[in-house]
Amino acid sequence: MEKTYLLTQSTSLILLITISLIFVILGLYNSNKYQGLNNYLTANRNIGVFSLTTSLTASALGAWILFGPASAATWGGIGAVIGYSLGTAFPMLFLIYLGKKIRKELPRGSSLIEFMRKKFEKSLFKLILLLTIFYMFIFLCAEVTAVAVLINYISGTELWVTALIVLISTLVYTLYGGLRASIFTDNIQMIVIGILLLISLIYINIFTGSDFSIDFVKEKNPQLLSLSYVPSYTAGLTFFIAVAATNLFHQGNWQRVYAAKNFETLKKSLVISFFIIVPVVFFMGFTGMVAFSLDPTIRPDLGFFTLLLKEQTKFLSFFVIVLGLALTISTVDTLVNAISSLIVVDGNATFNLDKKKSLNFSKYIILFLSLISFIIASKGFDILYLFLLADLFCCAFVLTVFYSFYNKHINEKTAYVSIFAGLIGGFLMFPAPDFSKSILVGVIFSKELFAPIVSQSLLFLSFIIATFLPFLVLKAKSF
Repeated sequence: MEKTYLLTQSTSLILLITISLIFVILGLYNSNKYQGLNNYLTANRNIGVFSLTTSLTASALGAWILFGPASAATWGGIGAVIGYSLGTAFPMLFLIYLGKKIRKELPRGSSLIEFMRKKFEKSLFKLILLLTIFYMFIFLCAEVTAVAVLINYISGTELWVTALIVLISTLVYTLYGGLRASIFTDNIQMIVIGILLLISLIYINIFTGSDFSIDFVKEKNPQLLSLSYVPSYTAGLTFFIAVAATNLFHQGNWQRVYAAKNFETLKKSLVISFFIIVPVVFFMGFTGMVAFSLDPTIRPDLGFFTLLLKEQTKFLSFFVIVLGLALTISTVDTLVNAISSLIVVDGNATFNLDKKKSLNFSKYIILFLSLISFIIASKGFDILYLFLLADLFCCAFVLTVFYSFYNKHINEKTAYVSIFAGLIGGFLMFPAPDFSKSILVGVIFSKELFAPIVSQSLLFLSFIIATFLPFLVLKAKSF
């Protein structure tokens, strides 16, 4: 039986091309007024509260919020939703303290890697650079895949078509205008995102009625709200640790730390962003809990769409495509410029290139990574597992890297030992793709030797070990 789509492919393509072209024109128009390397890397360090807030928020809220929180809520309950919300927003508060320090010690900088190069002069900063680019590349693949899957779900448009249009349009204005263009388009995209999310909240609340409530979830699936539901706690902590750790290595955030006009501007923007992100991600997660309570057979990651598109109206399908594109493009342009800026800034230390040659080299690297992202998105690969692997890497690095901000006694050798201890410990517990076993539990040793809670919490334990074992190593080395 042939599937019936809410929109025709031609209609969705016209909408996709129109929205993408609007952002290209806006990005290029704005970029013509602001040229030069300083604008490309740090927007000339004069961004105000409104622009910085909308840019930080739009960059954090990618198309993943349409799928991830709803999916996590169906098995992790309220704990997963809270963990996801706080994990996404927490770096905003953390960056207040880290941002103040890094702006003071490296006032003309533009990346975290520059600070680490000053701290660890030999080669550790190259490892951190590689980790950061790897994480952002996985993020890029996830965003393009998500919007391609979304438009395919609504209209049947082939994945490669959406991926190609989104990538080309974003690359055109971002590689030309850099951070200044990214921030300007983020401002518009965040206004669109905010309006559409508010409308979706009102619409779902009206048409779902009393079903869109905690009482309804408690009646249908009480375990999702139960204080004794163990997966709620483990899922909440897992998402908090993983999402918070990875976002601290997001170069897009560090660029915006330096782009702020002054520290007060940065502080206000980060606090406001925190209080916008938490309720948005929580709302998206809660839609998953309600949708699952209404129909346990739904695909977990489609909870939001199940509620919003219940009436199968074309207007709402337009609405969802615009929302998905605004979320995706705002995140993709941030990732593209962030990766490019890292290569420009650290090109001399890593590749022995001056900044002008590094800028050209960075664009070739971006085009290459975008080609791989296009291939992955075109195939519709589920990259969640790869995303979790990138999260594990970030968890192993996070405490060593940021603790070294404040502890001058951490040398490069100690840092290496602590990071690799975290990586090895985390990998031993990291689950296989089917989440049934790990290297330690099920391969080296039989699963029967471990308590059920261990074999059922492999992802949680791997993140806990990867995050906190390096800190124990650092403490042991200090004695």
